[in-house]
Amino acid sequence: MPQHGKKYLKVRQIVDRERNYGIDEAVVFLQTNKTAKFDESAEIAFRLGVDPTKSDQSIRGTVALPHGTGKKVRILVFAKGPAADAAKAAGAEFVGFEDMMEKVNGGWTDFDVAIATPEAMKEVRKMGKVLGPRGLMPNPKTGTVTDDTAAAVKLCMAGRVEYRMDRNGNVMVPFGKLSFAKEALVENCKAVIAALNAARPASAKGIYIKRCTLSSTMGQGLHIDLKEVAVAGA
Repeated sequence: MPQHGKKYLKVRQIVDRERNYGIDEAVVFLQTNKTAKFDESAEIAFRLGVDPTKSDQSIRGTVALPHGTGKKVRILVFAKGPAADAAKAAGAEFVGFEDMMEKVNGGWTDFDVAIATPEAMKEVRKMGKVLGPRGLMPNPKTGTVTDDTAAAVKLCMAGRVEYRMDRNGNVMVPFGKLSFAKEALVENCKAVIAALNAARPASAKGIYIKRCTLSSTMGQGLHIDLKEVAVAGA
């Protein structure tokens, strides 16, 4: 079993596991009770009441955080010609076609987001075994398959984050750093909740969000009042 530090254990003792926290209250708790020396990310996790085995109930998309993510986003763009030039001008760190495909096929995945033109996707799809398990495969639903590479790069750099449901019906999304102002974290958090509510499949029945938890990278999880989640996402 992993060994937790004294700070973590101390914070765990003051978390009330029997209650549901408000979003503002949970954010303040995380900022006040940090457990790591580095600037931790704030994360929100959901347990959804959908059937992960049904393709029409898959949850995947992107959300633009009003106050960004607080981290530098390393972007890889698979493109050539004008689309490649536009991606470079927009600030993409890695841009190429055959050369980048060869590098990724060799096991290199030192980037956060992959963008591809529709033309490039004919070859990029063949790298599914490398990109898929890491959640890095470009997808039209997330705006990462496009001829307008400059716009896609700028959106990613401005604070757009991707969310994707796992095979157990869970979604986890980072929404900023604990060093952010409380108001900025709360607004980012509510933007994620709104996006997830908007992504509810029409075929999903019953309770959509069954559980919501806020946590930091190394900290304790706090259960959020589901009524407040519904209000925040309305």
